[in-house]
Amino acid sequence: MKNQADIFINRELSWIEFNKRVLLTSMEKGYKILDKVKFCSIFSNNLDEFFMVRVASLKAQVDAGITKKSIDGLTPKEQLNKINKEVKKLTSIQENYVNNELNNELKKQGVFFKKYKDLSENQKNWCNNFFTSSIFPLLTPLVVDPAHPFPFISNLSLNLAALIQDGEDSRHQFVRIKIPTKNINRFIQIPNEIIESDNETSHFFISVEDLIGNNINDLFNGMECINYSFFRVTRDADLELKELEADDLLLAVEQSLQKRRLGGDVVRLEVESDIPENILKLLIESISIQEEYIYFCKSLLGLDDLNQLTKINRNDLKENLLIGKTHSQLQTLDLASNKKLNSIFKIIRKQNILLHHPYDLFKTSVEEFINRAADDPLVMAIKITLYRVSKDSPIIAALMRAAENGKEVMTLVELKARFDEDNNIQWAKQLEQAGIHVVYGIIGFKTHTKIALVVRKEKGRLRNYFHIGTGNYNSNTSRFYTDLGLLSTDPDIASDLLELFNYLSGFSKQKSYQKLLVSPSSMREKFVFLIKREIKNAEEGKKAEIIAKMNSLVDPELIKLLYLASEAGVKISLIIRGICCLYPQRKNLSENIKVISIIGHFLEHSRIFWFCNNNDHEVFIGSADWMRRNLDRRIEAITPIEDCELKSKLYKLLQTYIKDNYFSWIMKEDGSYAKYALDSADNRSQINLIEK
Repeated sequence: MKNQADIFINRELSWIEFNKRVLLTSMEKGYKILDKVKFCSIFSNNLDEFFMVRVASLKAQVDAGITKKSIDGLTPKEQLNKINKEVKKLTSIQENYVNNELNNELKKQGVFFKKYKDLSENQKNWCNNFFTSSIFPLLTPLVVDPAHPFPFISNLSLNLAALIQDGEDSRHQFVRIKIPTKNINRFIQIPNEIIESDNETSHFFISVEDLIGNNINDLFNGMECINYSFFRVTRDADLELKELEADDLLLAVEQSLQKRRLGGDVVRLEVESDIPENILKLLIESISIQEEYIYFCKSLLGLDDLNQLTKINRNDLKENLLIGKTHSQLQTLDLASNKKLNSIFKIIRKQNILLHHPYDLFKTSVEEFINRAADDPLVMAIKITLYRVSKDSPIIAALMRAAENGKEVMTLVELKARFDEDNNIQWAKQLEQAGIHVVYGIIGFKTHTKIALVVRKEKGRLRNYFHIGTGNYNSNTSRFYTDLGLLSTDPDIASDLLELFNYLSGFSKQKSYQKLLVSPSSMREKFVFLIKREIKNAEEGKKAEIIAKMNSLVDPELIKLLYLASEAGVKISLIIRGICCLYPQRKNLSENIKVISIIGHFLEHSRIFWFCNNNDHEVFIGSADWMRRNLDRRIEAITPIEDCELKSKLYKLLQTYIKDNYFSWIMKEDGSYAKYALDSADNRSQINLIEK
């Protein structure tokens, strides 16, 4: 094998390349304007999380003097240098786009951003009155002087920094004001009648910070504001959790969350490009941040707030993404009545059902499965894992109802699901209060698997029904994430699931499973075997091919095996939305490997693994990507799909993605990506699947 840098792409730089694709998607002419705004907002939100977790981790390593190199041979410091360089390039591109093309296109569609200084007197009066009645009471100026130390700046908050002068004193005082964007919209809509616009479909906005800045002297009676500017900080938000020392995991997570709220180290400072030098100097000294982590912005700070515009009630400016229909095999269910033309259990007994969300409605499939289980008098028990659930989850409600109906309900709630910890803690407490047996998984591992098991008594015997999916039991994200799920009664897989649930509740040390691929016990070993078998088949002149769809490909062992497979002549097609640390199409390394990334209206979240095996195909779906964390440090489950008809459906689905020339980005041998010319687009995977 060649040098590490020649065979592995840096994980962080690959992620930045992914986020670049999101940003460039916001600039494509084929999208409606509010969809462009959405992608632009997602780009910024992604960056916030990247700094809070990945950059924070690297920065902590540098501060601790750690010099261990990444798989491509870079030290933490070298990675940070490259990250800052690339991110600053992208944020500059975004700012220019937002200030010019995006703003101009919004104007053409009747969406206007007004500057306070450009308003008429009547319009200013309306804005000033709004400030006095709806904003002024929420503001708390905090002065910095010997008696008042520099205040804590909360993570991702928008802040105003000002220098104030007392008329009787020539000295300047520094004041910080937190902008209350959680309690008031970032963009305030000015009524059309105030603007004197006859076009009822037009919308006029002014940013809350522009309004505050132009009314700032109202906050300092008898004093004068000399200078002001806005800034924003990003803090380390990774959860530090010492599980092995915790007697009560729920309490330990709650305490760690409190530390996060208090705030970790600042990892990024965003300021306006024209910030006064004296204010900047004071911020740098008070926050203690190095120059390379300061971002000078030429547009509004916190562009993730652009997402507010997507709520504008103009259907002509965005695609209707609330699509989907009841799966064809479930259409005999009368969902409007408790009297079913067919029981969902009867339907699942007759055939395995492969679900593809959002095209197949989550509500009339997975939710219906759990709801019927909660109410069916023949159901004895329900077991389920919950990683991320919606705040008003119908599935949680069904589980509580099942417990009220006397059923045995066991729920694993993953308390360590990043940025969902608080939500999951609240659900765990409510579930326990409802009499549900709640467990938190295995110490040292996140439980990421998506499994549900229903035990039903039929003719004196117990039959197990189950769902295994690639996505969370989340009603909200099911409308915007593409995910797969299997509804079945396969006795071997059901037996594996019973063992897995016992393992998760601490009553089993199960290491082997009949059919399920489970990490960290058997999944890596099985994937290694499957890839090596394709290599052996290719070497023997047999049919050998691998198609894999996932979110990320990072694991060095599997990447090296894929290179060996390519050299052996195995045809490999990889559909990887996000991080890919493998170089495709490289001579004498990966000539037989093609990598594409699908970035579209829906977030591609499903994982599919297809192995030709000399035309005796083996196909799997499940919760794991090919990353070390999924294979070695998480509880994951991947199920085989053995039904020939369902195998065929999955192969056709994979081909739909491979043939896509609209949402698809092709990875080049240097690790960069390119798109097809838009005028050649005739295979639009997500649109084709909607219309199917």
